[in-house]
Amino acid sequence: MSQPPQPPNEPPNTPPAPPAGGFGAPQDPPPGGFGAPTPPPADPFGKQPEPPAGPPHQPPAGPPHQPPAAPAGGYGTPPAGGYPTPPAPQPNGYGYPQAAEPGYGYPQGPAGQPGQPGMPQQGYGYPTQPMQPQYGAPQPAGGGKKFSTQMQIIVAAAVAVVLIIGAGLVYSATGGDDKDGGTEASSSGSTGGKEGGGLAGGDEKPPANTKSKVAFQFPQPVVTDSVTVEGSWLTDKAYVKSGIAQVNGYDRDKGTKLWTVPLAGEVCTTSRHMSEDHKAAIVFAEAKPTKENKYPSCNQVGVIDLAAGKLLWSKGITSATGGDEQIRFDEVTLSGTTVAAAGTSGGAAFKLADGAELWKPKVGADGCYDGGYAGGEALAVVRRCGTIDSPQLSVQMLNPTTGAPLSSYQMPAGVDYASIVSTKPLVVAADVGDTAGDGSGISDFFSIDAATGKLIVRIPADAEKYAARCGSTDVERCRSMVVANNRLYLPTERHDGTSEYGDTNEIVAFDLATGKLLGGRADAGDRHTLTPLRKDGTSVIAYKEGPYDKGGQVVSIDGETFKQTQLMENPSDEAVRSAEKRFSIDSDELIYSDGRLYMASKSARKPSTVNPDEKVYLVVAYRAE
Repeated sequence: MSQPPQPPNEPPNTPPAPPAGGFGAPQDPPPGGFGAPTPPPADPFGKQPEPPAGPPHQPPAGPPHQPPAAPAGGYGTPPAGGYPTPPAPQPNGYGYPQAAEPGYGYPQGPAGQPGQPGMPQQGYGYPTQPMQPQYGAPQPAGGGKKFSTQMQIIVAAAVAVVLIIGAGLVYSATGGDDKDGGTEASSSGSTGGKEGGGLAGGDEKPPANTKSKVAFQFPQPVVTDSVTVEGSWLTDKAYVKSGIAQVNGYDRDKGTKLWTVPLAGEVCTTSRHMSEDHKAAIVFAEAKPTKENKYPSCNQVGVIDLAAGKLLWSKGITSATGGDEQIRFDEVTLSGTTVAAAGTSGGAAFKLADGAELWKPKVGADGCYDGGYAGGEALAVVRRCGTIDSPQLSVQMLNPTTGAPLSSYQMPAGVDYASIVSTKPLVVAADVGDTAGDGSGISDFFSIDAATGKLIVRIPADAEKYAARCGSTDVERCRSMVVANNRLYLPTERHDGTSEYGDTNEIVAFDLATGKLLGGRADAGDRHTLTPLRKDGTSVIAYKEGPYDKGGQVVSIDGETFKQTQLMENPSDEAVRSAEKRFSIDSDELIYSDGRLYMASKSARKPSTVNPDEKVYLVVAYRAE
């Protein structure tokens, strides 16, 4: 699940930064928060910047680089009749590769036990009999369908860096049909996609015009060091985004500020779920940084009413083992009316409404403790036992009110960290014996019977084929995957398409009852790549990243037929797409709902010393016309 290596002398993955002025530059934010966005200027596109003095770089004489011959077998054996005919390639197309997220994970333990039950053979794309088609050999670095350095310089120089305001995911937000849950980089609302023979679909329907315009944008706040601003949510009235030691609510169409909730310190982490009445859990620091205390402890857990714009309650607690020092929380989640938070020194559960303490996990004589919780439709925990060098993990379903275990599954040997992808159905991801080898935190998925704790099936997930990833030390930090229809939907890694330049990929699905790869897929198309964001009923909402000269799209994928329905297409104007491509689909926050797309960063950084005047955006919002 690694990103493909960059060829030598290629430009960096991050596209050119927009200059000061942006989309019709928003006003400077007042101290402590973001200002209201500036309304669009009379000419939202603005004047294009003058090219730099001097002649442009010229490409070398001679024919362009030719791609190597495709390996035998390619990306799997085609079904009878062959694959559907791909769209005609666009000349000279080039897909900006997405910046790879730094690898997660600590070194893993010894190799897992062989012969685990329920490990079907699986392949790629359309399965054949037996289901063992293989990937073709990877392209060598520097070869294949890539631009030469000179051509990339020309492309980069041609990109206008003036952002526009005009006609136009996420982390920590709810799925439209799963008000207590959802997936990271998810949103309220969802997308339908029913075609003949498909499933029931979802709530999201394509607007009359899927072409979007920029609705509003917020500049990154000015900071002197990197600051966490994690957390985005969407209600029926507000787009909510964490700021520096505060949480702000904005009109979801205009971007005007509706309310501000000040906090004692910076936001540390947030729940990826939201209750039906728009409440979300957060963890924040006990104080703001000072010279004497640069890193205040993240020991405050609280709940924000996103509809009213109020901090309902917040508190810190001491460990169950005693002592006066308050627990530092690393994760927080929400399930029903229970908020559960955990850290390496302990954890606790609280009532959502008033913060009353429900229970604390017990620390056994053998040193076992709760490593972290996952919420949504049910509550689960990863319980850690053993030693640092030889840990033994189990995944338990819990009674949210009492914390009592309802069932337990012991992970195989060689698992140092486990991540919970879904609590209903119960799906766990882990890197067994450090065999993934790419920092994705995933070598296998485990489909578990939540009622009995018995393994249903173990699904090997070749890291060279599939592009999902989990934060190894975090229990509820998996991205780029969706569980729906008792299936696990995964994106494949990027690979060469049929056009001269640019990559493509697909979304495929595994049956959680049998572990088999299903016989369908959603193709991104040449020079595009698909990333699943969340479920919408029986459909899957996905972001389709465009090539360097196109904006991104949001599509609904039928969970059965894999038929795609376009919900949004962002502008291809150079300045707008440059801003869009600065957001990392792997790590930043994306919310799509009801014809609206919000892209936001999870951190604010001090200005670049190389280009101190570059315009960096915290949030860019799009709306279909």
